[in-house]
Amino acid sequence: MHATASSRRREPLAAKVPEITFLFWVIKLLTTAGGEAASDYLALHGYLLAGVVEVLIFVIAVWIQFRTRRYVAAAYWFLALAIAIFGTGAADALHLIVGIPYGGTTALWAVILAVIFWQWYRSERTLSIHSITTRRRELYYWAVVFATFALGTALGDFTAAVLHLGYLGSAVLFAVVIMIPAIAWRLGGNPVLCFWFAYVITRPLGASFADYFSKPQALSGLNYGDGPVSAVLLVAIAVLVTYTAIARNDIQQPAVAVARVRTQADIPAQANGQGRMPATGPEFPPRY
Repeated sequence: MHATASSRRREPLAAKVPEITFLFWVIKLLTTAGGEAASDYLALHGYLLAGVVEVLIFVIAVWIQFRTRRYVAAAYWFLALAIAIFGTGAADALHLIVGIPYGGTTALWAVILAVIFWQWYRSERTLSIHSITTRRRELYYWAVVFATFALGTALGDFTAAVLHLGYLGSAVLFAVVIMIPAIAWRLGGNPVLCFWFAYVITRPLGASFADYFSKPQALSGLNYGDGPVSAVLLVAIAVLVTYTAIARNDIQQPAVAVARVRTQADIPAQANGQGRMPATGPEFPPRY
């Protein structure tokens, strides 16, 4: 009984991920780009040192995020950035140290991501981010996030190096591809599928732009350097996350509150004898 009570105290009190807003996508792209540049900068000082630092950052971020029992902007985005850095290092290590071609690492991480998605849905019967209200679902969520970051890194390198698109060409390609889920969602496509499709593509999109600005001109970049690019991106992330933490407009509305608003919206229709009207308007966005 005591163990059960202790376990319940550790369970989240509310959703542990933010509501999806325009600013969410902006910060997400910045974390993907910042993680790419930061990991590459650390690698310049040796793979061993880079690996130790990236693992340490990741462990600290996980500890902070899982100590919270509801969504906290700073904790959430710190872990997202830590995964961006660590995921980049993990994907690069398979190619640079183990020697797996970019096509192989891309396929490997795609399979890993598919397996995590399958196991998550098999266990929970949903992949919606609005269902992240238990510790197990949160673990599935962050496992997917890690796999998407690693997959995106490998995919971006594959298009830039193997397909010879270069970093800018890859960025343009993924900017076009990410329009597919955006348009599909506008046309009534499955919001959960559209969300995760877009989420995966943000990684190679952001990473390609980061590499374009940081890498030498011989590698199709602008040669601003990994250090300066990562510093600018980290400052931008810090500013935007601070704003979201103050504004608090990215906190998911509790299901009870949503139900109460929906009930109140039905009252005028019922009072006029019109029966129960469907909930529409900005109070009821598609659930991801």
